[in-house]
Amino acid sequence: MSARIYGLHAARAAIEHAPERIRSAWLDAGRRDRRLEELRQRLRELGIPVADTERKRLDRLAGSSQHQGIVLEVTLPRALDDDALAERLARGGSPLFLVLDQVQDPHNLGACLRTCDAVGAAGVIVPKDRSVGLTPTVCKVASGAAETVPLFRVTNLARTLEQMKAAGLWLYGADGNAEQLAFEADLSGPLALVMGAEGRGLRRLTREACDLLIKLPMRGRVESLNLSVAAGVLLYESLRQRLAKTSTREV
Repeated sequence: MSARIYGLHAARAAIEHAPERIRSAWLDAGRRDRRLEELRQRLRELGIPVADTERKRLDRLAGSSQHQGIVLEVTLPRALDDDALAERLARGGSPLFLVLDQVQDPHNLGACLRTCDAVGAAGVIVPKDRSVGLTPTVCKVASGAAETVPLFRVTNLARTLEQMKAAGLWLYGADGNAEQLAFEADLSGPLALVMGAEGRGLRRLTREACDLLIKLPMRGRVESLNLSVAAGVLLYESLRQRLAKTSTREV
């Protein structure tokens, strides 16, 4: 299956991390700025067909006017499996994972992948059943992060969570009814942030597998945040704590 991705950042990520999946490229014939010319040159070096195209056609190809002068047709990346996750866990270290329990909105998954790339997360984990995979919409929203952040689709999430515990990771579940505020919890070690589906939250078995339940403070009238927004806040809080711990060690 193929999809079209667009924008300088997404195109650069595809060229750097998965050039073998790029099938063709369309670039704005009227633009000759340095960033676009660098991508044009790199595509030609890779032997990828490049078509100079009018902006209006680029708008149609991308389905958006926000393409920044470049559209690529790419073969969709493949999700990784249980064995690949086991190999990653065996490498140890202090990884940060995001676990999404039966999340079905492709826009949420794409946005989560993008934030995971930004904070340097080790990957996103989803169950195979009742969860969205790497669809064209997910890849478009991810804006290149589907090429850089591994998506692990596991057969049995409960079993996977136990394996992660055995590998030394802490499992912190996001739950609006939790007593512990996320900003007061230690998110700096080997960690998996676990989040439930849109509107339903964590399933019982997933919740029970967590070492700690945490929540974000809500001071307004809305009851909850969008899933990808909440995930972004938690991921960046973990990064903030990790950076603070690194700075303390250096001192």
